[in-house]
Order: sequence, then structure tokens, then C-alpha cells
Amino acid sequence: MAKKKETKKEMETANDLMEVQTPEQPKTVVKEESLPTSKNSSWEIKDRMYRLTGSKKPLSRMIRSANIYWFDEEKGYERELKYCQNQRTVFVDEMKGDQRMEHIIFRNGMLVVEKEKTILQKLLSLYHPERDVTFYEEKPAVKAANEVEIIELEIDALTAARNLDIDMIEAVMRVEIGSKVSKMSSKELKRDLLIFAKKNPALFLELVNDENVVLRNFGIRATEMRIIKLSSDQRTFSWGSNDRKLMTVPFDEHPYTALAHWFKTDEGMEIYTNIEKRLNN
Repeated sequence: MAKKKETKKEMETANDLMEVQTPEQPKTVVKEESLPTSKNSSWEIKDRMYRLTGSKKPLSRMIRSANIYWFDEEKGYERELKYCQNQRTVFVDEMKGDQRMEHIIFRNGMLVVEKEKTILQKLLSLYHPERDVTFYEEKPAVKAANEVEIIELEIDALTAARNLDIDMIEAVMRVEIGSKVSKMSSKELKRDLLIFAKKNPALFLELVNDENVVLRNFGIRATEMRIIKLSSDQRTFSWGSNDRKLMTVPFDEHPYTALAHWFKTDEGMEIYTNIEKRLNN
């Protein structure tokens, strides 16, 4: 009886040792393929609006949806494009089965493409040869950024206009409306300057920052007061009192622009000082 107990105990000990020594089988790890999602793609899934270029908005306008080509830089050749309702691509060489072509029609100058029609959106936004020629994609963010830039430009122009002295106001407005400035009051000039700055802020700021604007106006005022005079062929400036020649206008150059440049020379600076004294008397 003692032998049986001892044998049973030895067998249990052996089984315990086998359990301890049995190596654990390595687990097989199956890697899942990462599927492309809309978050990983650079293409934003959203509704998109397209508009015809120009001011005309016809009731309906159909653009080509077949027999169009796009040059694929990666492949190095042109690929035929076609918009088909039953296909998942616009590239003809990737299509499978029958091709049921779909028309692309703008109504009242616009076309709204829902986010579910990604294939049509990509054709219009990326590949179509008439993009930005016959039609364009309306991008609210870009439009807003452009509007902000325009508003800021108007603010800069109006701020600059408020700070100009009367001589500079006259110089800028002479470029815009010509010799009429000589008959306008300072209030009228200021009003028209602010209107000009608001309507065309880019040109206004360009004129304000152009150092020749003041010199051109100076020359025109001197001519109007007959201190100097410009010949009938607009080729020569001379003194109004004795017809002594001051300068010759270079060929194909505006006479008062040439005079402004001449005022910056050594000889021209002396004449400028002389004219300035006469204007102030």
C-alpha cells in the first residue's frame, strides 16, 4: 500500500515538471492591412459648388464629359477621361464593364455636386481641361481671404488719405482727374481723394508711394502758371519769360515724367529751387 502511494506521488511530480518545462507555443500575429480612409486622404469629402466664368448665366450649359484628356506626369502620357454613372473612376483605362456616360449640365450658371459624387467632383476639380476656363470651383475660404485682403487694403488707403497734406492731395488727384484740380477747393479735393482711395486702393497707395508724383505735379503747376512752358510738340521745356531752353524730353517718355526725373539732377535741382520761390510768391 505504501508503494502504491509513493508511485502515485512520483507520477504527479513528473506531470508537474512536464507542465513547467513545456515551452509556450508562439502566437501567430496577423497584421491587418490599413485601409485608406477619408481622414488619411488629401481629398476633402464635402459638397462642392461650381460656377461658369464670366457674367452670363444661361439657363443650362453642358460641358464635355467624354473625349477629354489629362496628362499624367507620373505615367508620362495623356489619359482619356470620361464621366460614367456606373464607374468608380474617370480614367477610361481603369474602367470595367459597360460605360454609361452621364452629362454634366450647369443650371443658371452653377452646378452643385453632393459629397457622395466624389468621382464627378474630382473630374471637375482636378482633371477637366476646362477648369478655370469655362467654369471654376467656388471656394468660400479663399473668397473670404481675398475679401479680407481687399478690406485691409481699403483701410490702409483711407488711413493714408486722411494723413496727406494738401500738396500731396493735389498731386495724387491730378493724376486721377487732370487739370480740374486747379479749380477745386481743398474740401472738394479731400472728398474726391477719399472716394478714389476707397474705389481703387491699390492704385492710390502706389501713387502715394511714388516719389515722382509730387515732382510731376510741381512741373504741371509751374506750366499752368506759365513759369515754364512745354513746346507744342511736347519735346522741350523752356522758361516762360525768355524762352530759354531748360531740357529736352527723351523720345517715347511722358514729358512731365521726364521733367520729374530731371528735377533730381544737379542742374534740375537749381531750376526746381528757382521755380519753387516763384510759386510761393
